[in-house]
Amino acid sequence: MLVSLLAVLGGFLLLVWSAERCVLGASATARNFGVSPMVIGLTIVGFGTSSPELLVAGMASWSGNTGLAIGNALGSNIANIGLVLGATALLAPLLVSSDTLRREFPLLLAVTLLSYWLLSDGELGRLDGFVLMISLIALIYLVVRIGLNARGQEDPLAAEVASKLPAAMSTQRALFWLLLGLVVMLVSSRLLVWGSVNIAQAFGVSDLVIGLTIIAIGTSMPELMASVMSALKKESDLALGNIIGSNMFNLLGVLSLPGLIHPGGFEAAVLTRDFPWVIGLTLAMFMMAYGFRGQRSIGRWEGGALLLAFGGYMVWLYISAIA
Repeated sequence: MLVSLLAVLGGFLLLVWSAERCVLGASATARNFGVSPMVIGLTIVGFGTSSPELLVAGMASWSGNTGLAIGNALGSNIANIGLVLGATALLAPLLVSSDTLRREFPLLLAVTLLSYWLLSDGELGRLDGFVLMISLIALIYLVVRIGLNARGQEDPLAAEVASKLPAAMSTQRALFWLLLGLVVMLVSSRLLVWGSVNIAQAFGVSDLVIGLTIIAIGTSMPELMASVMSALKKESDLALGNIIGSNMFNLLGVLSLPGLIHPGGFEAAVLTRDFPWVIGLTLAMFMMAYGFRGQRSIGRWEGGALLLAFGGYMVWLYISAIA
């Protein structure tokens, strides 16, 4: 058990470090090839924080642990909104100024409903995985178009993204960090899956529950750190952009891997217990930040409510597991 716990802890630490190196290398490489900061921020930086979930889901699916992969995708979205956004708003209220984000909120809601519809028959097959992956490619195209259309406009998100890009770096060095980050992510994700499966078997709980809890919270740490630091620097749009981009990538990219690699059925609780929380929290974030009340913001009260909701979900999972 001790070895498994050390494997999980070491896997998390290496995943966080390697994901940051990957984003650094990819961002610097893209900028050296003339890609605009806005497009880099909406794609590489926005989706890059979900690279740990992607690698973990791929390794878990390859090993036949599809429950862990599905739990990781859904649990990460629940943690991103309930834990990450809730804690961030509690520390520093978030004001939404970017029109770009207003275009992404409906996209996230549409992606969430599409994912639920594909899984509603109780199976995640290859066709479902293919549809999710094609939808991810289409989403990246739309996001790039949004970023290109935002050039020349005074969108606060553009300035915040530009300030986060790495300093000038040679293409050779950027590619080195990108490749090193990918290799370390592959090794650490395999280590994390191995340790997590052992822990699940030792405690007699399903891979799905482990994916929804330990793995989801651990792989959401990059989003938590990025969002908290952005909010403390008064970069609210960037903090929200990280969460929106990560959640869309989780539902389309991460969730597609179990279907493509190891298709089959999954626990009924995914549809009756877990996905309703994903939809509910996504709707709550949409209602808070879109500006239906005239003020586009997520204050401390809303942040506290999101944290309470996340805590309630964790309690519900614990009760379900011991039952």
